[in-house]
Amino acid sequence: MKLSIVATLYQSAPYINEFYERASAAARQLVGENFEIVLVNDGSPDNSLDLAVKLTEMDAHVVVVDLSRNFGHHKAMMTGLAHAKGQRVFLIDSDLEEEPECLSSFTAQMDQEACDVVYGVQERRKGGWFERVSGRCFYRFFNALTGLALPENIVTARLMTRRYVDALLRHQEREVFMAGLWHTTGFTQHAQTITKHSTSETTYSFRRKISVLVNSVTSFSNAPLISIFYIGVSISLFALFYIAYLLIRWQFFAKPLSGWTSTIASIWLLGGLIISFIGVIGIYLSKIFSETKQRPYTIVRQIYEQQQN
Repeated sequence: MKLSIVATLYQSAPYINEFYERASAAARQLVGENFEIVLVNDGSPDNSLDLAVKLTEMDAHVVVVDLSRNFGHHKAMMTGLAHAKGQRVFLIDSDLEEEPECLSSFTAQMDQEACDVVYGVQERRKGGWFERVSGRCFYRFFNALTGLALPENIVTARLMTRRYVDALLRHQEREVFMAGLWHTTGFTQHAQTITKHSTSETTYSFRRKISVLVNSVTSFSNAPLISIFYIGVSISLFALFYIAYLLIRWQFFAKPLSGWTSTIASIWLLGGLIISFIGVIGIYLSKIFSETKQRPYTIVRQIYEQQQN
C-alpha cells in the first residue's frame, strides 16, 4: 500500500461524501489505485457512521474504524494512524477546512526535500480576535513552560513517512496531545503554508481549550511542580525578612505588633496558594494514576471494509 489517508469523523455528515470524492481524486492522481482511506468514527452523534459505511460498500479503498464511544479528537487520530497501512500516511480533518488537494503539494515537497513529514500551518489563524489571540497565547505559554518549540498556527493536515508513523505510535500515554507528540517524535519535518477555511463552528469550547492547555503542559513539562518549590522558597524568604523587620521594630522602637487585617489577608493568600499547589500536584498524581492502569486510550467496536479476495 503506497498511501493511506486518515481522517476522523465527528458531526461530519455534511462533509463526508465531498471529502471522499476529493480525497480519492487527489490520491489517484499520485498513486493510481494503490491507496486507502481510513475514517475513524469518534462516537459521532449524527449519521456520519451510516454514510461512511455506505462508502465502504461502494469502494474497497474505504475502511471505517468505529469507536465504541467518543474518546476525543487526538486519540481518534492515533487510532486511525494505527490502522493505516500505507508507506506514506496523509492525516487530515474531514470537515474540508483543510483542502484534500494539498496532498499533491505536500508530496512534491516531501520528494524534493527528502523529509519525513510535511505539515501545514495557517498563514493567518482563522476565527475572531479572541480565537486568534488565545491561540497565540496558548503556543507561547506552552513553549515557555515545556522548552519545546511548537510552530504556531499548526493544522492537522500532514503527510508522513512510514517510519515516522511507526515511531509516533510508540508513544503509549493515555493523555494524548498530538502537537506535542508530533514534535517530540523528531525526524526531519518541514512546514508548508496552507489556507484553512471556516466551514463550521469549532467544537472546542473555552472550557475545553483550557482543559487542553492544562493537559498539554502537564503532559510535557514538570515546570509547574518546580515552580511550586521556588514560589514556596520565595514566600518563606519574604516571611523571614518581614519577621525580622517586626522584631527590630518592636525591640528598638517600642512599637507593639498590630494589624489583624494584614494577618487575615496573609492567611487567605497563603491558604489559596497551598490549595492551588495541592491542585497542581493532584493533576500530576491523576496522570500517574491513569498511566499505571494501562487502559487502552480507545476501544474499537467494529471495522467496516470490503473483504479482499
